[in-house]
Amino acid sequence: MKFENNTFIVTGGASGLGEASVRALHKAGANVVIADLNVEAGEALAAELGGRTVFARTNVADVADATACVVTATARFGGLQGLINCAGIGNAARVLGREGAMPLEAFSRVIEVNLVGSFNMIRLAAEAMAAGEPQADGERGVIVNTASVAAYEGQVGQAAYAASKGGIVSMTLPIARELARSGIRVVTIAPGLFLTPMMHTLPPEVRQSLGESVPFPPRLGQPEEFARLVCSIVDNIMINGETIRLDGAIRLTPR
Repeated sequence: MKFENNTFIVTGGASGLGEASVRALHKAGANVVIADLNVEAGEALAAELGGRTVFARTNVADVADATACVVTATARFGGLQGLINCAGIGNAARVLGREGAMPLEAFSRVIEVNLVGSFNMIRLAAEAMAAGEPQADGERGVIVNTASVAAYEGQVGQAAYAASKGGIVSMTLPIARELARSGIRVVTIAPGLFLTPMMHTLPPEVRQSLGESVPFPPRLGQPEEFARLVCSIVDNIMINGETIRLDGAIRLTPR
């Protein structure tokens, strides 16, 4: 799919992997809707990039918010051709901790945002994409989700996070198969250790140690490298129904 004159929603687009994706898509010539809960950062990014971007305050797990975001895209730019799902949260909690069993609401919250929120955006965006005119090779849209290597090698304390990301991996192929008839591709990226806002909260020596645990290159991934893969997926129509690890060959240890 080409970038020029096509419109993409990027959830979690005000920071981290999402922000890098917004910038890369905009640079390539696309219209971009920045969907995020951080109003200050989202509006600032939209103002910086200019007329082909707009901010939409969006809780991805909320039906009304997600619907309004898609309406913003179609009303402002005349259609929707892409969705990049980067919104997500994480927590670190053992199933059996020092204070007893993990609260069920802590598990449910991560599933709601990461998995249900991603699906909520997918179903609504796909509906809008399917209503559009087919482009080259009959393509109407492309959806890129964000999972994690934790979907495969979740560490102790990552039960909720790993389950949410594993769900994203598992639904990629069946949704891709279903939406194929509408000319909509579905692909997932499973990043390893990346320099996201959460990583910035760690001491420099901890970040360095984590980076050195990556076989090659022995460093944390840069958000721009994630965004480059997003653009490659958008550009290459044969990439469909697949989860791509972007991790420098790392395999997470139990702890």
